[in-house]
Amino acid sequence: MLSAPERFSDDSRKLVEAIENELYLSAASAWEIAIKYQLGKLQLPSRPAELIPELMSKTTVVALPIRHSHGLRVAELPPHHSDPFDRLLVAQAQLEGLPLLTADPQFEPYDVEVLRA
Repeated sequence: MLSAPERFSDDSRKLVEAIENELYLSAASAWEIAIKYQLGKLQLPSRPAELIPELMSKTTVVALPIRHSHGLRVAELPPHHSDPFDRLLVAQAQLEGLPLLTADPQFEPYDVEVLRA
């Protein structure tokens, strides 16, 4: 969202920038960022433990914790997609009644609202 805003469509950028919309970052996404950073697959200007909270504070993004119910819901999802992080995001979106903003078409077969980035 911040590192490559040009990847967002005009409509999704308006959604993200609209003050009335509350934005969430799942702990699953923070975990995935940390793993990719540690493996050298993601370059960041500073360590995730410093950068992510700083960016969340600047953008008023709210932390979405992982609950047991989220993890257990994954077992009920059809096997449309095998990525464990993405499956957890679907479970969270379903249980919390949140849409997913993504460019990944893998989410579309699930029973969840997908907003195309």
